[in-house]
Amino acid sequence: MSRKILIVDDVHPILNERLEAAGFVCHYRPDFSYQQTLDSITDYIGLIIRTNFRVDKNLISAATNLKFIARAGAGMDNIDTENADVKMIICLNAPEGNRDAVAEHTLALLLSLSNKIISADKQVKNGIWDREENRGWEIGDKTIGIVGFGNTGSAVAAKLKGFGTKILAFDKYKSGFEHESDMQTIFAEADILSLHIPLTLETKRLVTVDYLSKFSKSIVLINTSRGEIVHTPDLLLALKSKKILAAGLDVLHDEKFPQAANTDWFFELKKQDNVLLSPHVAGWSIESYKKISVVLAEKILSLKII
Repeated sequence: MSRKILIVDDVHPILNERLEAAGFVCHYRPDFSYQQTLDSITDYIGLIIRTNFRVDKNLISAATNLKFIARAGAGMDNIDTENADVKMIICLNAPEGNRDAVAEHTLALLLSLSNKIISADKQVKNGIWDREENRGWEIGDKTIGIVGFGNTGSAVAAKLKGFGTKILAFDKYKSGFEHESDMQTIFAEADILSLHIPLTLETKRLVTVDYLSKFSKSIVLINTSRGEIVHTPDLLLALKSKKILAAGLDVLHDEKFPQAANTDWFFELKKQDNVLLSPHVAGWSIESYKKISVVLAEKILSLKII
């Protein structure tokens, strides 16, 4: 049986090294188009992707010899996992590899907002020395609601412990974990909401005006999961009404830049002094680049079918 694996995105070289040492033949084609992949996929038992490549029903149907699809990262929303299951193709990901990166980035967004670091930096560099306007607030006496308590949510909680922050965590599909709570308690007590859930039909546009109205307090929102989970027009309304006091967003519902930069919603979002943006990079640290590939190699090598 062929032991060829196609890699269509940028991954750390250690992934190739470990797979080839085990007898696989890796074809590293990070510039392959969808059509090129479709035309050649029958030659491979494995496909490795990252964020930008979408594995849809047509590609899965054409992949007559494919045994696994491996995602170098956490989210699986760019893979048609239902059709992969029908074809008995195993889908793998590596959230263990970037959970610390996402957790640290989450705290970086939160601490930058709470201490007004970005606005203070701009002012000082422009010769403005305004201590009162840049007075921050401490997170130690606040309550944070963590929605989603898998690899990243639990890593965020672990890193928050030293701050003395009260942690309430909710995960619809888990129970019996530290900090376990329910959404009603989070709605009642949270000062900060941090999202760590996958994008599914259930979570798409979860955060709307109606959802936010359930919080008894105005909150700070941190989203390092997927942009489509937050309905952007409602986010803008909540910022205007001060239901959301500040937002740290590593993800947006449309990340096709530079085109998205010319949209009305983005123009409104970037005007907000209390909104901090980063380019979907929370899980993509220097260290996680390697750790993701190490985790993925281990999972691929552990598959019994190959």
